[in-house]
Amino acid sequence: MLKTQAAQPARFGLSRRTGLWNRILKSRHLYIMIAPGLLYFALFKYLPMWGVMIAFKDYLPFRGFWSSPWVGFKHFDRFFHDPVFWLLFKNTFVLAVYNIAFFFPIPILVALMLNELRLEWFKRSIQTAIYIPHFVSWVVVVGIVYTFFSSEGGIFTKMMADAGMPQFNFLMSNDWFRPMIILEVIWKESGWGTIIFLAALSGVDPTLYEAAKIDGASRFRQLWHITLPAIRSTIVILFILRLGSFLDTGFEQIFLMLNSTNREVGEVFDTYVYVNGVQQGQFSFSTAVGLFKSVIGLCLVLAANQAAKKLGEQGVY
Repeated sequence: MLKTQAAQPARFGLSRRTGLWNRILKSRHLYIMIAPGLLYFALFKYLPMWGVMIAFKDYLPFRGFWSSPWVGFKHFDRFFHDPVFWLLFKNTFVLAVYNIAFFFPIPILVALMLNELRLEWFKRSIQTAIYIPHFVSWVVVVGIVYTFFSSEGGIFTKMMADAGMPQFNFLMSNDWFRPMIILEVIWKESGWGTIIFLAALSGVDPTLYEAAKIDGASRFRQLWHITLPAIRSTIVILFILRLGSFLDTGFEQIFLMLNSTNREVGEVFDTYVYVNGVQQGQFSFSTAVGLFKSVIGLCLVLAANQAAKKLGEQGVY
């Protein structure tokens, strides 16, 4: 009796392992397809995470990663007590809020407008036109901005002069730095951001619209009661994921737009890390700053995901 009872769990565990192995063999082609993606994340996302250890060390290249002395939270303490910390935090936070408030809704609105177009050739033409800026590098985008707004021969500046308006240097203005950053992001990335929302809209059952038309619902009512609820979960998930990179304001764009006159409003964590880590060789200190940003992003994701679940949404996990 005891032998039988002891053998049953062993056979049960063996059958479970055999069943799992059989399912893996049955879906082996799918696992082979996802293997490159898993390998990419393992090599370039998870393995480099060991590098954050130098935020707690005084990293010396000639002594190596493991032999450098531990200093605990020395670099964090130095960063938080640095007078420039609050300036960096303010500039980064304001740009991040502007991104969420002004950029995040734009792809949703564009996707909703594209979804209302009935001429397929016209819809595809518009999609192609607004996708193209995504493939243009930030160097080219900033170059275009300088071509239009430079005080020395800029197209827009010359138009203002020809119209008898006083010349104004947008590129040197503290007041115009943040709006120009957001407008550049909107122009470059809004079209690309519509892809996921258009994919979600393609899954809406057409019979819902037909039933709404029979009931006399206007296009706006259909949009409000059918289209938006259908993509609400997608919006929530993308919003939560966006919060994960809340403090990532884009190094390349801001670095190219910075100059000596707008640095007071344009210096952010990313440019500060570049100056201290790459130019000055303070690897441990710059890693501590980057780790601080990552922890803030993680906390925001966890908080937003919990809030989404309390409001009845699924969240990301």
